[in-house]
Amino acid sequence: MPRRNPRTVLDRMRTPRGIPGFLKTASVCALIAGLLSPLSQAAASETETAQTTAAGNDYCGNQCSDILPPGQNGNATLAQILLNQAFGTQPEHAEDQLGPYADLAKGYTGLTNDKINNFFNDASFGVPADQVASTVKPAGRGDVTIVRDKKTGVPHITGTTRYGTEFGAGYAAAQDRLWLMDVFRHVGRGQLTSFAGGAPSNQGLEQQFWRHAPYSEADLQAQIDNAVATNGERGKLALADVKAYLDGINAYIDASDSGRYFPGEYVLTGHKDSVTNAGKIEHFKITDMVALASVIGALFGSGGGGEVNNALSLLAAQEKYGVAEGTKVWESFRERNDPEAVLTQHDGSFPYATKPADPQGRALPDAGSVTQEPLVHDRTGSAAGSSATGASREAAKTALSSAKRGMSNALVVGGEHTASGHPVAVFGPQTGYFAPQLLLLQELQGPGISARGASFAGLSMYVELGRGQDYSWSATTSGQDIIDTYAVELCQDDYHYLYRGTCTPMEKVERKNAWKPTVADGTAAGSYTMRVWRTKYGPVEYRATVGGKKVAYTSLRSSFMHEADSIIGFQMLNDPDYVKGPESFQKAVQHINYTFNWFYVDSEHTAYYNSGDNPVRANGVDPEFPAWARPAHEWRGWDPATNTADYTPPSAHPNSIDQDYYISWNNKQAKDYTAAPWGNGSVHRGNLLEDRVKKLVQQGGVTRASLVKAMADAGVADLRAQDVLPKLLKVVNSSPVTDPTAAAAVGKLQAWVAAGGKRTETSAGSKKYADADAIRILDAWWPLLVKAEFEPGLGSELFSAMTANLPVDESPSAAHGPTGSHAGSSFQYGWWSYVDKDIRAVLGEQVRGPLAREYCGGGELGACRDTLVSTLKEAAGKTAAQVYPGDDVCSAGDQWCADSINHRTLGGIKHGKISWQNRPTYQQVVEFTSHR
Repeated sequence: MPRRNPRTVLDRMRTPRGIPGFLKTASVCALIAGLLSPLSQAAASETETAQTTAAGNDYCGNQCSDILPPGQNGNATLAQILLNQAFGTQPEHAEDQLGPYADLAKGYTGLTNDKINNFFNDASFGVPADQVASTVKPAGRGDVTIVRDKKTGVPHITGTTRYGTEFGAGYAAAQDRLWLMDVFRHVGRGQLTSFAGGAPSNQGLEQQFWRHAPYSEADLQAQIDNAVATNGERGKLALADVKAYLDGINAYIDASDSGRYFPGEYVLTGHKDSVTNAGKIEHFKITDMVALASVIGALFGSGGGGEVNNALSLLAAQEKYGVAEGTKVWESFRERNDPEAVLTQHDGSFPYATKPADPQGRALPDAGSVTQEPLVHDRTGSAAGSSATGASREAAKTALSSAKRGMSNALVVGGEHTASGHPVAVFGPQTGYFAPQLLLLQELQGPGISARGASFAGLSMYVELGRGQDYSWSATTSGQDIIDTYAVELCQDDYHYLYRGTCTPMEKVERKNAWKPTVADGTAAGSYTMRVWRTKYGPVEYRATVGGKKVAYTSLRSSFMHEADSIIGFQMLNDPDYVKGPESFQKAVQHINYTFNWFYVDSEHTAYYNSGDNPVRANGVDPEFPAWARPAHEWRGWDPATNTADYTPPSAHPNSIDQDYYISWNNKQAKDYTAAPWGNGSVHRGNLLEDRVKKLVQQGGVTRASLVKAMADAGVADLRAQDVLPKLLKVVNSSPVTDPTAAAAVGKLQAWVAAGGKRTETSAGSKKYADADAIRILDAWWPLLVKAEFEPGLGSELFSAMTANLPVDESPSAAHGPTGSHAGSSFQYGWWSYVDKDIRAVLGEQVRGPLAREYCGGGELGACRDTLVSTLKEAAGKTAAQVYPGDDVCSAGDQWCADSINHRTLGGIKHGKISWQNRPTYQQVVEFTSHR
């Protein structure tokens, strides 16, 4: 059955089905002609004579580059949307970074330093005079100028006052991403369907995020007040910056409304009338910033959760093997501190969330008693359909799992190993692929601000990932556990619980949404209510019994009610008077409460710090499982009124300065530092970077080009083919393969391994893979072999429970993660370590941190070989159409297309597919030549 991809907001827009039949070519042209006049007049009225921008204090020596596909311009008028839908034409700067980004997949092999900017942008400060495309004084202000360059249209914002600089940042953000910002403020508030339509994917999106952060308007305002009150002068400065930024956004809304060049999606979703201009684009307010931040934090910066799933799989293991042996089996699959796991920090020990010697306060559910707390109630109309309820199930699955798809990678090499003697870095976040993109590029120069880089749309009062005058920084999602599950004992009824001995009512928080069909989304009218019951220990996620007592399982996150706190860290990163070296960089990111790995480079030093408010847990509490909601098991120093607690000190977080090199691809941070997601074992996609960078460092003379090549080579590698397949073939070839089908498959797989195990086109643009048959065979074989290898020993129930903790596979063509398939990021979660350790054990090889038992063939080499050969033969017999069944984007059997990256539309503009790469969405290549 064909897969269905999540289709959000305006992804449903298609010609001719999505746009009514009357909008045929002639009508489109006529309508466009009428719409272009106000656009042109408005554009002309705010553009002055082009002039250069000052380059500021730039110490990068033309050796800083970046890229962010598809393009800087994420706004489109109704006329531009109709042209795109009818003829595929693109607004200026809507996709001019997509081609260079895509070309690296085949172009990296011959890369040299002088060719880097064939694939990246020049990220120097300022714009040369002959490259200035436009100069704008937003709202006629004299204290800020927005200059855009010809090549990419990136705004370079220069202010003579702090207010003017931030006003310009808000104005430029609205110029580039107003519609997207509006979409995500409604996502954060749990109101997307009412705003953009009731498509099942929209329902799923708002449910996923509002479950994570069910805030009232008062909650949002309280978080702002708290961030300001607890951060002294910097808190006051942040508040002033945000207010100026909002003024800039709202000034653009007013200008574009009166000039009638606002994003056309407002018309297509029924918020504005294209003829009379009736309707309103709501101004942004300060609480919208917190709603936006809650979405970004949920996506990329909140490790943990999943304790109920952990408990269910532990109970299944104990049921299968008995308590002692079952616990041993469970722990071996959990790999809390696997000795073979690749590490970002090479030295030291940083114990966190470790297994207690004598666990206390566990609240494991009684068998069969767990039910998920329903989020959606009172469904009417289209909300009651099967597709809508299915979207709700998937949203809950994503929201409640510990396997968050926070991504990103980093490669950083110290100067002692580079050709120039200066450190080199290639790093950036994997934030998925959207149209328009979630991030935007900008340069900010003003009093106390000097930076260029990427920021999330609607939160771009500061550069969040980028470069300063003589330093650069980036982040990857770290995933350490800052979320715990508590079992609150119920009293009186299902909506009262015991809090420190007192029967206390739960707080009900609701969001009621209704929608009707629009041009953009023809989903029939419907409505529902999202309802969350909150306790002092967090929102209720499940209900169960523990020892016969009725309980609610709640989720307590250290960043809950603190979505705004991280603004101070980002403010510091943009301040050249604060960040002057690696130590001050580390102090800045200590103010960021989300779970990230932060990396730094200047002309002399490199640095690393793992951020997040890591709660100090009570002695004996095991963070892997639910704990009783009692004072003895609460976080130390926890104040439920403010959701603050004692946190581990900065020295207890993985951190270092001037390590020889760093790599990170969401792998384990350091020895004894437990990551919340499963799968940090002997094989991880971090190994793809580790192997390549370690080799470069050993050779010496690392350059920007060689480090980009290492990243790009890892980005087209199949982790299974490089790190697991050779061992599988070793078992298969332990005796002659006589079956013709299996033998042919073995030959193709061996040839692919010898060629590097990569998923690359035969030539750029061919849309056909080299080694296509081998790739198809492995894609078909992997799920078959995992099931045949492990299920007989584990039993169906335990195998199913374990796959709920860690999915078996995450190949490029798999429909995985919050964005479904075509998302680029791959091989983050899977059973590669389990297969690797088990096969090595069967082969009699040394395994550090082995599984508790040998599973393949019951540990007997011959039987294991029989299992692998039989499943390989089955896989080889599967056609391409069976392996790649097709979806809304691709026809069945199209292997290249199944892997391809598709920018998922969040607005009216669509882009073409590009060949698969497993790399950051926004990426920097930096090497500073001098320092202040």
